[in-house]
Amino acid sequence: MSLCSTQTLGKVFDETFQETLTLRPLSDGRLLSAFSFTTVLKGATPRDPGTLEVEDEAQHYTLFPLALGQTLREYAVTELHMTLNAGKWNYDRWGYPEEIGVGTGAELWVYMGDSGKVSIDDRWQGLRNALAGLFCASLGSLDEQRTTSPSLTFRPEGSLPQWPFRHELRHASLPSENVCTENLTPFLKLLPCKGISGIASLLNPHRLFDSDWHGLGVHVRYLHNQGVEVRLSFQAVSDPVRYSMQGKRDWSLASVFDRAIHTTCPVASTSVVRVALPAEKSAILSPEPYGLSDGHAIYHVSDAAKPLDISMQWQEESKFIYPLASSIPPLTPISVQRTLKGSVQSQGRLSVVIQNHLPFTMQVSYLETMPWLLQFYLHSLRVTHNGGPRDDLVSIVSYTPPVPHLRPTLFQALLTLPPKGTLHLSMDVMKPFLRYTEHPPDAERGWDLPPAVFVPLMSSNHTSADDPTSGANVSDVYLKHQSRKIYTPVLLVDLATPDFSMPYNVIILSCTLIALIFGSVFNRLTRKFVVVRVNQESTDPQTDVVPAFASDKDRSI
Repeated sequence: MSLCSTQTLGKVFDETFQETLTLRPLSDGRLLSAFSFTTVLKGATPRDPGTLEVEDEAQHYTLFPLALGQTLREYAVTELHMTLNAGKWNYDRWGYPEEIGVGTGAELWVYMGDSGKVSIDDRWQGLRNALAGLFCASLGSLDEQRTTSPSLTFRPEGSLPQWPFRHELRHASLPSENVCTENLTPFLKLLPCKGISGIASLLNPHRLFDSDWHGLGVHVRYLHNQGVEVRLSFQAVSDPVRYSMQGKRDWSLASVFDRAIHTTCPVASTSVVRVALPAEKSAILSPEPYGLSDGHAIYHVSDAAKPLDISMQWQEESKFIYPLASSIPPLTPISVQRTLKGSVQSQGRLSVVIQNHLPFTMQVSYLETMPWLLQFYLHSLRVTHNGGPRDDLVSIVSYTPPVPHLRPTLFQALLTLPPKGTLHLSMDVMKPFLRYTEHPPDAERGWDLPPAVFVPLMSSNHTSADDPTSGANVSDVYLKHQSRKIYTPVLLVDLATPDFSMPYNVIILSCTLIALIFGSVFNRLTRKFVVVRVNQESTDPQTDVVPAFASDKDRSI
């Protein structure tokens, strides 16, 4: 009786599940596919970290992913964002992604309350290991040597409960980690309909991982007066021209994913496919959409005829010709180029070039979270704008120097970008020597360094003398790009590497010498030496044994 009463004490919340697929043709002929699966646990709140020392109350989930919910409750996580991406996102040609976390490799950042019962660092370690096992990823490698707290760049996207203690941020990235089928399989298991029905049935790993860029994300946040929201996302940039025999950019669900939507997910409250309408009027959609909203054609999966195979064709285009890079204007307000220069393995120079394409001044936050493998010489920082020195355009917010084998570098700065100009930052860096046990198996390839992050911030002055538009319109343009993170590509650093072939050579030489010496000594100690007398006058074939090397005289063998 007591067991039954204990089971009925668990909280039961109202749950909703929504799925959306956004398809956006890009200017270079490619197609962006963005899957979003959102589950809301209405009325729920994150676990109070002050209750970690006592047993948690039972939670009953129907649509909410159980494995992820148990992990969040176990470590009292208020907000979580995890991404696994492969490839380089091209902001100039593709614009902003649907999900902003497109940094190459693995990235994890969370907000957790600090109650003093169980330290945040211990919970952060346990959370990494739990997510590593859940998604079959190397998230356990995001240890204290890669963990920082850049609160300026990574602000909470949801609400933080009003607890009597503060919330702290933990952020780490692993650029060498790639997304693969072994990550997609547990990702699909978190969905109510898995990959059997609904929009999730289009997640074909053979096509998704053949795309030019792909990545998945898990986002958890608390919304005040609404509940806890979990959003699972997958993005891919495909090239329909590669799959076309005629070299055209026409596409369909069958050509891109090799699948169509045959059934609807029965537990989804809404299941919508959104197709962004291109600027070319010759593009034709099939079948006819149910309506238009904010420049997108809308298809409701539950009301559409099955199987649903949406297609887009450019009838006036016989063959697609890839446009030149110079002919396409940048689709983001700023463009960033980040390189690591230097020809020696002990030092180098970090160079960052930022171009402001807008006709007014912008303020941008600049974040570097560099492992201790690369150490900054902050006094060597040089800033130029359009070729002239302008140190006043950079204000350093915080700088935490690295501690070898213990702590990474954290560099946060606020940049002021004048209108229609180019800002160039450069800084000397040092490459330390590593222990031979710290090198990766492919040591000659080098080390991947995490991307830098830029975030446009609101400026006090939105107008400029060169701005032909009104101040209100400029504000609208600025607000459109505000708080949209821009990730730079990863860097590859070449550190001083020992000759790992020498141990192999030493082992081969040592084994050869040991074999020769041991073989000779063993032969001397174990072989029996006897005198064999050869009688040539004997006619008995059994006694007349004459070795090939024998002579008329007796010899010892």
